[in-house]
Order: sequence, then C-alpha cells, then structure tokens
Amino acid sequence: MTTTQGVLARVDTDFAALQGKWLDWLRIPSISAQPRHAADCRAAAEFARADLESLGFSARLVETPGHPVVLAHHAGPGGNAPHLLFYGHYDVQPPEPLELWHSAPFDPAIVDGPHGPRVVARGAVDDKGQVAMWLAAMRAWHAETGSLPVAITAVIEGEEEVGSVNLEAFLAAHAPELQADIAVISDTNMWDINTPAITTGLRGLVYLQIDIKAASRDLHSGMFGGSARNPINALTRALAALHEDNGRIAIPGFYDGVAELTNSQAVSWAALGFDESKFLGDIGLSIPAGEAGRGALERLWARPTCDVNGIWGGYAGPGAKTVIASEAGAKVSFRLVPGQNPVAIIEGFRQFMRAHLPADVQMNVQEFAHGPGIEVPAESRFVQAARDALAEEYGRPAVLAGCGGSIPVVGSLKRMLGLDSLLMGFGLDDDQIHSPNEKFEVACFRHGVRSHVRLLGLLAAG
Repeated sequence: MTTTQGVLARVDTDFAALQGKWLDWLRIPSISAQPRHAADCRAAAEFARADLESLGFSARLVETPGHPVVLAHHAGPGGNAPHLLFYGHYDVQPPEPLELWHSAPFDPAIVDGPHGPRVVARGAVDDKGQVAMWLAAMRAWHAETGSLPVAITAVIEGEEEVGSVNLEAFLAAHAPELQADIAVISDTNMWDINTPAITTGLRGLVYLQIDIKAASRDLHSGMFGGSARNPINALTRALAALHEDNGRIAIPGFYDGVAELTNSQAVSWAALGFDESKFLGDIGLSIPAGEAGRGALERLWARPTCDVNGIWGGYAGPGAKTVIASEAGAKVSFRLVPGQNPVAIIEGFRQFMRAHLPADVQMNVQEFAHGPGIEVPAESRFVQAARDALAEEYGRPAVLAGCGGSIPVVGSLKRMLGLDSLLMGFGLDDDQIHSPNEKFEVACFRHGVRSHVRLLGLLAAG
C-alpha cells in the first residue's frame, strides 16, 4: 500500500468525524452582510484557526476593518516540495426568506436525496463545505503520516459574500508570506454528480446601484399626476432600454474586447451534450433567454450579461396608496468575459442611463464591486496533477469547463501576487447556493476529500 492509499483508507475510517467537523462549522451563523452576526463571523474564523493549528499549522487571525482573515502556514516536508496556497471563505449569505427553508438554516440536516444523503444548511457547499473538504484531506494526511506532503499556506477570509472589500489590502500587506507555486480554490462545480470538472474560465463582475430623484417630496397622484415626473416610470423605462429585442446589451462599446469562440472551444463544448431544456426545467422555466443565435454554454460561459437584481420605489405595503414617489432605485449587475474593461463598463452604464433619463431627474450611481473575466491556464503541471487525481477518484476524465459566476480573488491573486489558480470544485448546479435549502451531497463531499488527498500525493511525488 502506498502512502496515498493509506491516507485514503484513513479518510474512509475517519469519515464520520471528518463530516462532524464540517457540520459543527455550519452551525455558526457567520453572515458577513449583517452587523449583528459580527461575533459569529469571528467565531467561524476562530473555528478554522483552531482546526488548522491542530494539524500542525502556525495559524492566526489577521484583523481587517471588517471581518478577520485566517492565515496559516505549514512547512511540509521541506526540500523541493511544492508550496500551495489554499483559499476559501467562512462567511455565508443571509438565509432569508426563512419561511422557505425545510429545516433551520444553521442546524444542518442530513436528508435523503436522489444521490444518497445530503447536508442541508446555509454554507453547506458555499463555501464552508468545500473548504471543509480540503481541511479534511489535510487532517487525514496528518493523522496517517504525522505531517503534510507539501508546504501549504491557507487563507480563509470572511467577506467574500460582501465583495471581499478588505481582501486586496490584506494581500498587499502580507504579500511576502503569501508566496506560493499555485493557489488551490474549491468554490466551483462538477459537470454532474459522476463527472468531475476543472474550471478554466470565470466571468467577471460589475455590481452597481442607481438611485434617482425627481420631485422634492412624494406627491398625490390625483393632484400631480399628468404634470409631475414619476421617477419609477422613468427608471423602469431606462432599465428596459438596456437590452435590445435580440438579447444584446445596448450600451455603446459594451462588447469591445469580447472574443468569439474558437473552433476548438465550440467543438469541445458541443461534445459535452449540455441539456438546456433540463437545466431550465429544473428551475421551473422552459424558454432560454440571453443573446439570440448563441449556444447555451456560450451564453453561460463566454458571453457577458446584464441583470437588474432589485428595484424599489413608492408604496409596496398592503392596500392602496395613490402616491407618486419622489425617489426610485435599482441594483444592476454585469457578468463580464475576458477582454472587457470593468471601468469602461461602469462609465458606459452611467452615460447610457443619463441619456435615457429625463433632464430634470437627479441620478447617482454607486459602485459595489468590479473585476474582469479570468482565463485560467489549462496546461500546467498543477492542472495535470488535478486531472490525474480526479480521473483516479472518479474513473473518468475531468471536464475542462467555464463558469458563469465570478471568483474575484482569482484575479486579485494573479494581479497582486502573480499566482495562477487551480479551480477544482465539487458543487452541483442544483445545490441552491444563495437560496433557501442550500445543500451539498455527502458523496460530493467524500469524493472531494479523497480527490484533495490524491492531489497532494501526486504533487508531492513530483
């Protein structure tokens, strides 16, 4: 039996305890967006710090203006062993609306599903569950061998769900001790329950809020309707103009830098057999949206989007109130692809909305997040080791996939530290992240732990 095989056997023997660590972490309501949970965020950080310290890491909490970052180092065996930087986050999304949960969001429930048991809780997969996988893999290595086979730095932040507002300052301040050969991140999905994936492309993100104001106060619609400007009408008309009838985004210059699919990409993605009808059917829809004439995966992975994420103004309570509101607002996000300039997109949005709003309406645009689309190098010894590890664990090759979502830290690590990222995740499309009844399949968790064990073993062997 090889050392890696011994560690894999240890995973199976100790699996109940490894799963228990995961469940204990899920019980901490580390909601970074809500100030009343600041102490819970600190408790979740302390939980991770103590866990890493028990594995032989030198671990501490690094304070930020917001929630602390867990920073830990393990020297590994020394010599020429590779040095990996593992990144994850301990903060989670708010669980609301609570009435849609089938169980308490911070009391993890193990329930039966089509693929066996699953854990239902906020953070089950995003990202506590996926971080708990690589922590469990390290725990198994430590239990079996007394050490780790490679040098590891771990960074677990507490503000990813609110835009990682203090992460870049942390990276800049601690750059010398964050040097590594590669960053390893588990915050992405598999292709399906039986097919692993390595993500090689991420869409970027611009997230904005627009607020407009018309009259100096709310008005009676009978006394002023027909003369006074209604800002809700004006805003919805301008937002509707963002999209052309064919699904393209109407902001001038929006598609500057957007590349067409290569032939090899088109052939590779077509061979995956993605079933968009099932993809939409699983969420109660049937008609694809987005740009006309584009394939499903192309729209999801390689084309930019614009979405209104929230809108408000006027009276929304029970019964009637005949009011013309003085103010209205909306949250708007853009998913970007490599080649687009986030700063240019923000300015384009400002100019577009100003041009489509009446002159007597005041407008203010706030910026909450921006980051470019990312291409991850698909050919490196680290990606090859991950492909080998996943093939050994699943008995089939990993799909090299794109991702419609954003992981801003990938761009930050590359720009600030020169680090490429290995994106090896084990989530599924139906995990309901950011939604009620978020879940993580126990099978995915187990395979994820074992895959990380194999990855460390293969990288240690060179």
